Amino acid sequence: MIRKIVTVLILIPLGIVLVVLSVANRQPTTLRLDPFNDLDPAVSVTLPLFVMLILAVLTGMIVGAVAVWFSQGRHRRALKRQQTEARRWQGEAETQKKRADALAAEAANVSVAQTGANLPARFPVKAA
Repeated sequence: MIRKIVTVLILIPLGIVLVVLSVANRQPTTLRLDPFNDLDPAVSVTLPLFVMLILAVLTGMIVGAVAVWFSQGRHRRALKRQQTEARRWQGEAETQKKRADALAAEAANVSVAQTGANLPARFPVKAA
């Protein structure tokens, strides 16, 4: 539900804006990465403006995703540790349940044996 709301409120208007900017800004633009030499820059790229805008948006999304990934690393580690501990405790609970079942069966056998000793001979008791 929230994903649909995010899509409708953010992604669709963003897509419309990018398409409008792409159609309106098709002329080539030069991006200069040399701040010291205006006339003959060492590094420059000439691309249509809409390509630069789309690349800037994609770069921002990738940088944001990487930042979120690293900032949530401690939560992933804690979750992994808790899952390991939960598996260990679940195994321990299963072991204790098996032990309790065995003790209950043993107690039932002892109880049957004790009550069988008090019964007359016409009621034979089978040992388990």
